[in-house]
Amino acid sequence: MLYYVFQYLSELGVPGASVFQYISFRAGMAVIVSLLTATIIGKYIIARLRKQQIGELVRDLGLEGQLQKKGTPTMGGIIIIASILLPVLLFTQLNNTYVLLMIVTTIWMGAIGFLDDYIKVFRKNKEGLAGRFKIVGQVGLGVIVALTLYLSPDIVVRDNSTATKMTTTAIQSNDSTDAPEIETEYAGAKNVKAPITSIPFVKGHQLDYRSLIPAEGQLQEGLGWLLFALVVIFIITATSNGANMTDGLDGLATGCSAIIGSVLGILAYVSSHVEYASYLNIMYIPDSAELVNYSAEFIGATIGYLWKNAKHETMGRRNRY
Repeated sequence: MLYYVFQYLSELGVPGASVFQYISFRAGMAVIVSLLTATIIGKYIIARLRKQQIGELVRDLGLEGQLQKKGTPTMGGIIIIASILLPVLLFTQLNNTYVLLMIVTTIWMGAIGFLDDYIKVFRKNKEGLAGRFKIVGQVGLGVIVALTLYLSPDIVVRDNSTATKMTTTAIQSNDSTDAPEIETEYAGAKNVKAPITSIPFVKGHQLDYRSLIPAEGQLQEGLGWLLFALVVIFIITATSNGANMTDGLDGLATGCSAIIGSVLGILAYVSSHVEYASYLNIMYIPDSAELVNYSAEFIGATIGYLWKNAKHETMGRRNRY
């Protein structure tokens, strides 16, 4: 919301309003707001959960100290999700396809986690949501993401494979990347809709899934996108379950997620900048700079959650959520 307000003020010539056009500024503000949101609302959410006696049910796995977690507040994902979505509404371009996809993903996965905790706490079922229903939800989200990548005209990549570098000029950026931006003109370069992934150890650091299909024409195109969709579904499902396994008894997933979010934010920044992408020989993805902002919000939310967790740890393991 603030992005559009300051964009309007910038058009009116208000001094300093154009600062919101810089992705680095908005990402920095997003980290601060998400961090403060997690630390501030975390205290009230924990108190509310304790008052309602909403605590963890622990399966007896024979691990040392595991039963000390019994009764600690659960549903801590509410803190992270709220701390992400608030700065998203304030600092991102809400008409960006990548942002909308991330919002849907966050809410979708959050709903699965909420159902799991609800069954554990209110239905007194230690197993939580049945594994088959979790898989269905994860695969369903993978299908939505894959279809969006295939159908949306806004999701494209820059094909520089046969292009020749011609000129380099400094311009004032009109999108969310930092200005001024160095723009490189390529003869023959164009935005294409293709099932391509950046991957090391292959020619050009790009894998075109169509090249794996022993066919030609429309059949190769269709099967290439089908293979791409299956990989997307697998990655989403595997990542979600991997986070669950990493979490364990000590909440390890939060710290790991903050580190992963930082790396993904860096990759999103360089791949959304045509000159950096060209220099590093990685795929340039137009209009993906807003993912930097979303990564910053994710980092702030997870660090804020982790900080509150560490603070309560000094009071004993029972205060961990």
